[in-house]
Amino acid sequence: MIRLQSVTKRYGGVRAVDDVSLCLGGGQYHGLLGPNGSGKSTVLRLVLGITRPTDGTVSVSPTTLGCGFQQPNVYPDLSVRENLDVFASLVGADDDDWREHVVETLRLDRALERRAGDLSGGFARKLDLALALLRRPEVLLLDEPLAALDDVSKARLIRFLREYNEQGNTIVVATHRVTAFESDLDRATVMHRGEIVFDRPVEAIDLEGCDSLQEYYVERLLAREGVR
Repeated sequence: MIRLQSVTKRYGGVRAVDDVSLCLGGGQYHGLLGPNGSGKSTVLRLVLGITRPTDGTVSVSPTTLGCGFQQPNVYPDLSVRENLDVFASLVGADDDDWREHVVETLRLDRALERRAGDLSGGFARKLDLALALLRRPEVLLLDEPLAALDDVSKARLIRFLREYNEQGNTIVVATHRVTAFESDLDRATVMHRGEIVFDRPVEAIDLEGCDSLQEYYVERLLAREGVR
């Protein structure tokens, strides 16, 4: 279980996260939703320990974490294969069968010898996702994982993530567009301007006449800003 308790993160005079209390884990498929700049990425960075809270506490039970970043985080001068080798060595990932499965699922096998810095946006995204999955993490944190992917690659990834969650792993997806994940989510947390607007099981959300969770949360935020 990952727990944020009354967490605030300031950058100068800006509160990127404002008094946030949140629990993640328990094998749930969790959507962290909100527009750009709402604090979603900062929450993930706090969980990973990349940044520290200004106030409050972040506690992470012993577990294996993996993260796919909004901007792919790779060694640009190394090939795709070399990136996989280096990251596997760094994190102690020695399950070659699992690695091969991930590479095949993401269709990275065609690009193994290509320099990472020369990859298209879609292939760079796939490589970043593969690196996040190398240790077969119990908790997988993904920041806008569908960005730059074509429709076929999106469908393959969504199916893979569904199966990965069904194996008991926790998945946290930070995104401004939840449509592709909506049918799989157990819980939704909506953020706006660093604050949590609501956090509840998806099955307990009354869409109030909206056709989708995407429409519902956008309408809630517009109403919050006084837009009718």
